[in-house]
Amino acid sequence: MVRPYAWPVSTMLSEIWRYPVKSMRGHQLTEATVEPWGLAGDRRWMVTDADGSFLTARELPRLLLGVPTPGADNGLRLHADGLGDLVVPAPGADARERTVQIWSSSVRARDAGDDAAAWVAELVGADVRLVWLADPTQRPPNPAFARTDDRVSLADGYPLLVTTEASLEALGGGFSMRRFRPNLVVTGSKAWAEDDWRVVRVGGPGGAVFRAVKGCPRCVMTTRDPDTAEGGREPVTTLARLRRFDGATWFGTNLVPDTPGAVVREGDVVEVLEEVEPGAGPLR
Repeated sequence: MVRPYAWPVSTMLSEIWRYPVKSMRGHQLTEATVEPWGLAGDRRWMVTDADGSFLTARELPRLLLGVPTPGADNGLRLHADGLGDLVVPAPGADARERTVQIWSSSVRARDAGDDAAAWVAELVGADVRLVWLADPTQRPPNPAFARTDDRVSLADGYPLLVTTEASLEALGGGFSMRRFRPNLVVTGSKAWAEDDWRVVRVGGPGGAVFRAVKGCPRCVMTTRDPDTAEGGREPVTTLARLRRFDGATWFGTNLVPDTPGAVVREGDVVEVLEEVEPGAGPLR
């Protein structure tokens, strides 16, 4: 049963992360605007193969070494050690538009051109293209966990991911939160409390309100060092021991915004407006 909950005011937003290019390195922000499909500028770019199927660091680990910096008018500056920087303007209306596949969704995206494709190809050692999602209203999340008018950009499944410092500490092992690629990191909660959240507000009355719609099953990407892209067995091995449900390992909770246009800021109070009784594990 969902119930309201008076959350301690010491629970705060400690970090905000944005990932301009899917699977490339993220960067930390002090504040961000919330759009219906995620944080402004989050995962609007993506790497695909020549046929338009999405590619991530699961298949191409060296994508993690690409450092995208947002530029003017939705453009990017791409950087990686050993490669020259490349400025990539957001493709205009006259750019080649392609149908691209991300999981079960097909969306129309604009190709960023041959120079951008060549830069990313040199980074990852494969024939790839870089595309930009000009229209982020195309793609609905899984209807089993979302409303018909919800939307998501090029994130795996949902607009935002929240994690908590307490859960990372409970996991042990000294893992970096960067392995889990959250958008929002919360401090001051109990470990695994995010499993039970259903409605969360960041920033007090008038702040950003989110529905917590589904837990996040974790994949091989978390086993890649975010600085070197080298692989291993952790933290999935530890997660499997502590957080294995329905054949998957879980860390973090997916969010859908209900107040687009709101701004979240580092240090904002985080309140859980509705939650369920603890103990059931993540929504799945």
